[in-house]
Amino acid sequence: MNEEVLFRREGVAGIVSLNRPKAIHALTLGMCEAMIGQLAQWSRDDAVKVVMIEHAEGRGFCSGGDINLLRHSALGDGGEAGRRFFFEEYRLNHQLFTYEKPVVAFMDGITMGGGVGISQPARYRVATENTRFAMPETGIGLFPDVGGGWYLSRLEGRVGHFLALTGARLDGGECLWAGLATHYLPAEALAQAKARIAGGHEIGGVLASLAVSAPAPRIAEHAGAIRRHFAFDTLEQVLASLEEDDSEWAAKELATLRTKSPQACKVSLRQLEESLGLETFAQNMAMEYRIGGRVLVLPDFAEGVRAVIVDKDHAPKWHPATPEGVTDDMLEAIFAPLSPEEEWKPL
Repeated sequence: MNEEVLFRREGVAGIVSLNRPKAIHALTLGMCEAMIGQLAQWSRDDAVKVVMIEHAEGRGFCSGGDINLLRHSALGDGGEAGRRFFFEEYRLNHQLFTYEKPVVAFMDGITMGGGVGISQPARYRVATENTRFAMPETGIGLFPDVGGGWYLSRLEGRVGHFLALTGARLDGGECLWAGLATHYLPAEALAQAKARIAGGHEIGGVLASLAVSAPAPRIAEHAGAIRRHFAFDTLEQVLASLEEDDSEWAAKELATLRTKSPQACKVSLRQLEESLGLETFAQNMAMEYRIGGRVLVLPDFAEGVRAVIVDKDHAPKWHPATPEGVTDDMLEAIFAPLSPEEEWKPL
């Protein structure tokens, strides 16, 4: 039995409770496999009418994926273990996206990376005053995977492109404003919401009755600037646009972008652009698996994790060091198709 994720039945609800508080409930391969199996079982159980995803304790919903495993894999086995993790994690993401029964995700606390991947597919996404949402992957040489290409590319006003490149954190009110959350509840109301949903009450009605007015979204003040500066599909154009703006906000975002991996930023922009042209979420996940397995073993990922998580000097040496150094040929190699036997496939 995997104690890192707990499952229980309450009334008509199957409840998934993430249980790695010291790691802010970051997902491991075992957790993904356990959730896949339990969700499949509940899908066949007529007594289960709804699935709820929460965290057991601690300050976060889910901080992401198992970064230590990914780094060790990048440095030690040519990315083999990392690709296996991505393969199963993305299957979980797709399983949730296509799940027959309603899913409610309680994004109470830090919701980043892998946490986004298991909350955004949910029909009901509940934010609170504790929510801190981000896709910060470009800061460690990765890209917003776990379906990020699908969700972020489809946000209004190029907000998704802004989030993908800068890794900006949104609070619960901002998540509601952006469409990343469907409801905003005070954290103290979550237990009541869960009990009523488990008791068979209509989910939307329960959440609406307990919802409160969210705080004004600070990001909305910059919506026009985001739409204007992040309207481009090349990193060089985004940077040039920000450079021409003498506002304090533009200077801050420009400085932030200068700290990110140029390769990861260019991969992210192409990922979002290509995702918009795909018809299914499965196609998106197959694309993200292709680029994930390749970016994992490029120098920027191990270096980014070293700088941000291991040594914490926050001084990564990116390779290439400039946007101009990331060539079209490099991107083509990252996005190239895999052989049929290597391709990602849903359950």
